[in-house]
Amino acid sequence: MTDTTAASAEPMFNPDIVTPEMEMAEKGAGVPAAADLAIEDINPANAHLMREDRWQDHFTRLRAEDPVHLNELETAGRYWSITTYDDVRAIDGDWETFSSAKGITLGLKEIAQSEEGMRNAAVNSFISMDPPTHTDQRKTVRSVSAPANLRNIEPMIRERTGELLDSLPEGETFDWVDTVSVELTTLMLATLFDFPMDDRRKLTRWSDIVFAIPGPGGIVETQQQKIDELMECVAYFERLWAERQENPGFDLVSMLANGEATRDMPTIEHLGNLLLLIVGGNDTTRNTMTGSVYGLNTFPEQYDKLMANPELIEGFVPEVIRWQTPLAYMRRTATRDVEFGGKQIRKNDQVLMWYLSANQDTDMFEDAHVLDIERPNADRHLSFGYGIHFCMGSRVAELQLRVLWEEILQRFERIEIQDQPERVFSSFVHGYSTLPVQVTRR
Repeated sequence: MTDTTAASAEPMFNPDIVTPEMEMAEKGAGVPAAADLAIEDINPANAHLMREDRWQDHFTRLRAEDPVHLNELETAGRYWSITTYDDVRAIDGDWETFSSAKGITLGLKEIAQSEEGMRNAAVNSFISMDPPTHTDQRKTVRSVSAPANLRNIEPMIRERTGELLDSLPEGETFDWVDTVSVELTTLMLATLFDFPMDDRRKLTRWSDIVFAIPGPGGIVETQQQKIDELMECVAYFERLWAERQENPGFDLVSMLANGEATRDMPTIEHLGNLLLLIVGGNDTTRNTMTGSVYGLNTFPEQYDKLMANPELIEGFVPEVIRWQTPLAYMRRTATRDVEFGGKQIRKNDQVLMWYLSANQDTDMFEDAHVLDIERPNADRHLSFGYGIHFCMGSRVAELQLRVLWEEILQRFERIEIQDQPERVFSSFVHGYSTLPVQVTRR
């Protein structure tokens, strides 16, 4: 669960707009290898690199040769890729110079560079704000990750996890993503929202389409389909909103519906906060759950080590969150002309903080490409961000991962992948759409 949401309403609710992601998708797959490109032609925001799992060398070159890297697209205008650990941390910690208020994914040039465009953007959330508004809205829901609440929900998480793992077929290939990762995170999210359990997969669907790139064969075929389904989300939560204002409980919808800083906002303006919590509670944890299985199969000696000593789960959890990095980047927008890393960043330039690259920076993490469950500084990862937008649900995510692997190790000799995963077509969400596996019970 993390601070994340839709970047702005303009690309989301205008069926005629071509977004930067759509522009890059239309350029097609087959991006040349990093070694075959001039440094100025490297563009890590091309989603084909993520789907094809070919992003590593592109970031390696950028960290070494051009760590503050400029690209320009017709749709997005100028944007910078920040790729080293220290630089990403510095940008993330300076909200006054690098603001969230114009969105956190690569956006349209006219919105990024226009105050009027930003005012017209209806979808927003507290991650796309700066203090004091950010602080006021964020604190409305932060109690969900308080230590006392985590202690209260751990038995429920453990019971559900155990029941699901006990139901898995042995000796048969099944999709770990849908059967385990999606189901566990959706159950958790439905609980946090007090969302009707029979409809819980609607949360999964809405989460999937937030950052989906429209196109034939994709999650959504057209921008209009994306709009229509998100408006279904608005209508559904309008009903829940009214119910929780009349009969509030201890759930995220009730907190937003009755919070001093949020209760008077119309539902459409709440969509950003709702999507923030839906995506943060779904995409990020589920992709790390899947990444944990894939990572241990990729580095089987680490799997052997974990099987031999389950106490290593404590270090495995932050390490797999680093290694997977479920959200590849977050965007900021420069509030003034500023020199950074020897480059002149202009006011209103978009700045992409590549957490995926920072977590692979060998100046911080030795042999960073390796999953090392005894890595001494794994908890220094930036997957949860840094500064005022540090993921408020980080402890919930860590709890879910810890419980999952504690229960796995009690039940299974091995979870073995049967084929390579299919990956999400996105430069923002770094994740998996399928992972075929078989389990062998103890």
